[in-house]
Amino acid sequence: MKKTIITVVGHDCVGIIAKVCTYLANNKINILDISQTIVSGYFNMMMIVDTIESSKDFSQLADELEEIGKEIGVVIKAQREDIFDMMHRL
Repeated sequence: MKKTIITVVGHDCVGIIAKVCTYLANNKINILDISQTIVSGYFNMMMIVDTIESSKDFSQLADELEEIGKEIGVVIKAQREDIFDMMHRL
């Protein structure tokens, strides 16, 4: 399993989850866990996904997700699980 953490933040609008999840499904990326909330019109989502079946490398996935974010007006960031864990270790 190759886990990746994806975060999506920005003004809420119709179709954010659909756009991100469609991209993931089209690239054989399995969603393991997902949490999303909207506070005062701001959308925030965190996903843990498994990229082991995807034919694309991490940097390509991260770049394409970032581009999707620009198209829909949100910021999408992808981080490898091991790097994410090291950054948030106390």
